[in-house]
Amino acid sequence: MSAQPALALYARQLATSNKSRVAIFAGAKAVITEVGNYQSNIAEIAIRAQVSKATIYNQFADKAEMMECLVESEVGRLIEIGLAASSRQEALHKLSIEISQDLALRKLVESDPTDIAKLVTISNHSTWVLAHQGIAKIFGADSAACGVILRWLIGQIGSPITEDESLVQSKRLAKTLFE
Repeated sequence: MSAQPALALYARQLATSNKSRVAIFAGAKAVITEVGNYQSNIAEIAIRAQVSKATIYNQFADKAEMMECLVESEVGRLIEIGLAASSRQEALHKLSIEISQDLALRKLVESDPTDIAKLVTISNHSTWVLAHQGIAKIFGADSAACGVILRWLIGQIGSPITEDESLVQSKRLAKTLFE
C-alpha cells in the first residue's frame, strides 16, 4: 500500500474516531445530567451516544479514562469559546455562563461532591495545566491574573451565578485586571 492511500485511510479513521468521541462525550454528559457520575454506566452512555459499547472501549480503557478525557474535552471547548470572544470581558462572561449553566456540573455537585472537590482543586494535573495555559492564551494575562480568573470560574461550579450577575461580575473583573 502506497503512502497516499494509507494516509487517506488513516484520515478517514481519525475522522470517524473523532465523531465517535464527540458522540460519546455528548452521551456521557446527558447521562451525568440525569444520574451523576457514579450512577452512570457505559451501557447507557453507549445508548445515548448511539454507538456500541465496543466503540467506547475502543476509544477508552475504562469509564474513568473516558470521564477524564471528557473533562479535558470540556476544558478545550471552554478555551475555544474564550478565544472566540471579541473582548476579555466578553470571554469572562461567556465562560461564566457556560460553567454556571452546565447541567452536568449541577448534577455532579449534588450527586458526587467528592469528585467535584477533586475537580476544583487546582493542581499540577495535566488538565489544570491545560486550563491555566488556556486562560493565559485567552486573556494574555500574567500568572496572578490567570489564578484570579480560574478561581472566579471555579467558584461558579459550586455556586452558579445568574446571567445578570455574570455580566456585572465579568465587567468588574475585566476592569480590575485589564484596565
